[in-house]
Amino acid sequence: MTRFQKTCISLGLALGMFAAVPALAAPEAAATVLMTKDLADMPGKEAISFIVDFPPGSVDPVHRHDAHAFIYVLEGSIVMGVKGGKEVTLTPGQTFYEGPNDIHTVGRNASTTKPAKFLVTMVKDKGAPLLTLVK
Repeated sequence: MTRFQKTCISLGLALGMFAAVPALAAPEAAATVLMTKDLADMPGKEAISFIVDFPPGSVDPVHRHDAHAFIYVLEGSIVMGVKGGKEVTLTPGQTFYEGPNDIHTVGRNASTTKPAKFLVTMVKDKGAPLLTLVK
């Protein structure tokens, strides 16, 4: 199995955790991995880029990434926030950052009628999960 296939499976499992949260009645987000890359000058680190499609009304559970996560909105409008930070509504062309110690407390499509789409690029420990649910 290639590293790309393993990453796709890991991403699928990680995003599948959204469906396992009973309080999550909204439609599920879907992610498409664009690339993964070992960072040779940063031993033990890798980068991953993926697109997240947020259906109308989609909501993330509270989670953390244990990574540097860079978000760029492509379509629609999303609401993001981390513990201790201000909740922000982002539109196409706007960005958001989550650090390795941040807890992502707010993540949702701002619209109940229109989809949203955003690009995520993470720098993380090689083989680490993309997200961990936080209670």
